[in-house]
Amino acid sequence: MYTITFLKKRVKNYCLSSLLFTALSVPAMAQNNSGTGNLKYVDPSIGNVGHLLEPTRPTVQLPNQIMRMFPIRKDYIDDQISSFPLLIVSHRLGQVFSIKPSVKSITESGFNSRMTYDHDLEVLRPWYYSTYLIDDDVTVEYVPGKRVGIYQFRFPANSEKSILLSGYNDGAAQWKLTSGTELTGMETYHDDIKVYVYAVLSEKAKFGSVTNNKISTTTEVTGNPAKAWLNFAGNEEKTISLRYAVSFISAEQAKKNYAEELAGTTFAALKASGEEAWAKVMGQINVTGGTEAQKRSFYSALYRCYERPVNINEGGKYYSGYDKKIHQSNRPFYVDDWMWDTYLAHHPLRTILSPEQEGDILNSFVDMYQQSGWMPTFPVLFGDHACMNGFHSTVVFADALSKGLKGFDINKAYEGMRKNATQATMLPWRNGPKGPLEDFYYKNGYYPALHPDEQETDTNVQSFEKRQAVAVTLGTSYDDWALAQIAKKLGKTTDYEHFLKRSFNYKNLWSDKEMLFMPKDAKGNWIDIDPKFDGGMGGRDYYDENNGWTYMWQVQQNIPGLIDLMGGADKFQARLDQLFRESLERSKHETWAKFPDFTGIVGQYSMGNEPSFHIPYLYNYVGAPWKTQKRIRFLLDTWYKDNVFGIPGDEDGGGMTAFVVFSSMGFYPVTPGVPVYNIGSPVFENILINLPNGKQFKLIAKNCSVINKYIQSATINGQQLNSPWFTHEQLVAGGELVLVMGPKPNKQWGLTQAGNTLVVDSK
Repeated sequence: MYTITFLKKRVKNYCLSSLLFTALSVPAMAQNNSGTGNLKYVDPSIGNVGHLLEPTRPTVQLPNQIMRMFPIRKDYIDDQISSFPLLIVSHRLGQVFSIKPSVKSITESGFNSRMTYDHDLEVLRPWYYSTYLIDDDVTVEYVPGKRVGIYQFRFPANSEKSILLSGYNDGAAQWKLTSGTELTGMETYHDDIKVYVYAVLSEKAKFGSVTNNKISTTTEVTGNPAKAWLNFAGNEEKTISLRYAVSFISAEQAKKNYAEELAGTTFAALKASGEEAWAKVMGQINVTGGTEAQKRSFYSALYRCYERPVNINEGGKYYSGYDKKIHQSNRPFYVDDWMWDTYLAHHPLRTILSPEQEGDILNSFVDMYQQSGWMPTFPVLFGDHACMNGFHSTVVFADALSKGLKGFDINKAYEGMRKNATQATMLPWRNGPKGPLEDFYYKNGYYPALHPDEQETDTNVQSFEKRQAVAVTLGTSYDDWALAQIAKKLGKTTDYEHFLKRSFNYKNLWSDKEMLFMPKDAKGNWIDIDPKFDGGMGGRDYYDENNGWTYMWQVQQNIPGLIDLMGGADKFQARLDQLFRESLERSKHETWAKFPDFTGIVGQYSMGNEPSFHIPYLYNYVGAPWKTQKRIRFLLDTWYKDNVFGIPGDEDGGGMTAFVVFSSMGFYPVTPGVPVYNIGSPVFENILINLPNGKQFKLIAKNCSVINKYIQSATINGQQLNSPWFTHEQLVAGGELVLVMGPKPNKQWGLTQAGNTLVVDSK
């Protein structure tokens, strides 16, 4: 419960947001908080309205499985649905097989019409979806399996009862009614990937197509697009179910998937098994204390962490977009992972909760390398998506290796990572072999930038994404540090020394004058820019999505070295303080017109973008852990509300919400690749993590509350702890961390630096 002191202190700030929250979300909450145990706190509508860019989507699926669905609409504010997909193929990268119920006469325009629904009658659960189409008096229900799903459409009496079928992608497509109740389809995704569906209807249907506004009653339609319809006879109220399975392999495999998962299974049984699957993963972390709102934010964030990646293995084989072949394998094959977003917290979280699964994911990356010739960075269904910058899969492997994960060929993985580090282009949003800019980097130790208005000379540079010269240099320095750690473990001394030396390249762009990382041209001259605002859209000429104040802190692999660059601990701490207080020096609308990803603003800090996640924890390194505790609580409380606005930036399928999960529990992996967690300020009194090895990690925050956010003292496994971190080994051994919390900071706690295992190869 909020204390009276808290209410008096915060009531002015919360009145408007609370009224808005009540008006928009409470009815939906009542619907969406069904379920028992921790499931009652999961609300897929949280974040469904984006602050500036992409909202979250109310994804319905089983944890990390192929079959994903959400209604196609602009965002939560939109009161019309365009269609229902049979499958969301990839997070924010498209879907296949559009269906929608219709109570009107069939016309071509009906395929483009939108369906009005009532927000308060929509039910959003991770394993179940339901909505009421208010103009048509039709109720839609949906439940997923691993590779299957069931839709139910309850039609009113005295109406037409039809289902309209179409697609979302260019390319060949097909629908065919093979009997009165058997339906097959194919849609081409991403130019050349054929996705197949096999479906069974609960009643016989009349089948036809619509082409050039002409309605026919054929039993098959092909084309681009392929539009078909199913019509069901009768004037009485009627519920029609469409049970289906999908495959990336073949039409025959889709039918096998159907037989394996849906034969003899009812809608209710599939719904119950889905709820059980979610209860299992949500039950792995149990918390007590905190507010209801904090629990809703926490468990809804944890739910998001199971949206990606997805296992596309189908009965012992899978289609690979990396060599366009079908492979035999009894191991999962995971795709749909955007590592620029997920290497920071999402992968480290899974390493705790499901190390075997993380091993399977890394094994998938090794297979992708063997199939394509490159280690992936944004592995999706169609191959490695050329997106963002850096080779952060290297950091993911280094982190896994440092924490003792197995289940993948580290030598083969190293071969692929080394190839990326020495032969691949470093250009943002590009894949392929290196060019002249990489050769310059290898020789000079930084990526060269262009002066404002200077014409691009390299035709390989993406016209919108630009060079991102400072961001590329900093990100590659971290990747090279991670590769050096792997080389050291593998006994590759020459490689270790080479990549460790390269990991210090970040120093080449540090400006003592600006106290920031600044761009240089190819002659080694500083480029005079405003690091807050210059660099074009998103600062991409020099940085990426954020400005120079965010990239000031991008040296997670050598924080002591960064402290030295800034002139010592006191100046580093003062610079951190300044970050959170520094003015934009212009209006927010002017800032956002150029930096739309720069959201969740606190001074020059951007809570809404991944490069900022570790920054509040840096106070731990300079004798001010209490400031980390203060900042983390403020950021969680301000930007992660349990309503439709509750995610400050692009969530990216677990990339952002993993920060919420970690920080709400009171610790965070500042440097993936080092098996150590920084301590923040937990929002719950008790956190219990049920580990896969049968042990439990306990974090007890005595007297924890909204006010009592400061650590007074700590013990781990009964021994006094006066440093603001603990190890992964202590966690997985089933340790117990006890924090005594209070309303005012104990500025003497957490000052011990002796034996700091966070300093690794920072010479």
